[in-house]
Amino acid sequence: MDFKPLITLLAIVNPLACVPFFIHYTQDFSFAQRQRTVWISSFSAFAVIAASALMGLKILEFFSISLASFQVGGGLLLLISALSMLNAQPAEARSNAAEMQDAAARASIAVVPLTIPLLTGPATMSTVVIYADKAKNFWQLATLVGYGVVIALATALCFSLAQPIARVLGKTGINVMTRLMGLILAALAVEVMADGLVKLFPALAR
Repeated sequence: MDFKPLITLLAIVNPLACVPFFIHYTQDFSFAQRQRTVWISSFSAFAVIAASALMGLKILEFFSISLASFQVGGGLLLLISALSMLNAQPAEARSNAAEMQDAAARASIAVVPLTIPLLTGPATMSTVVIYADKAKNFWQLATLVGYGVVIALATALCFSLAQPIARVLGKTGINVMTRLMGLILAALAVEVMADGLVKLFPALAR
């Protein structure tokens, strides 16, 4: 069995590195709402990986969308979230208090931005599509989907342990971490967009 795809996906998704983002987006949630977010984001991560493996190439071909265009769009979404985090402000997904009282609005945070693009962004999707293209039979493709389950469980574990981290850090510590991660996220967003733009416009690399 080839574990290279799993190792690659764990390195790219890196749910442990997303813990500060989870703390930021769910700091005003109740315990039940936070646990719901954990499981929704974990299942969503699996769903994205499974869908990318089974239908990724066909979906992109059907809509005539290149991976480069996907990188630019995902990078822009990352940058918008990063700008809010640099000011220790709630992300765009949490627009006002009234919306945050709605269960559907809170659940949406588990999908955007926690799952997409923070956990399973363009890099993850493109990696899965590439390995799916290399799969020579059904069992290799099924194994790739199974790796999505491992990623989901790792995400659930890391996010479930986020609350003790929040208690240790406190409000000030979370704000400091939020600004720091916002800066890192902004740099990551620029790199993702730049990579996509270079693929779309090769002349930019000269």
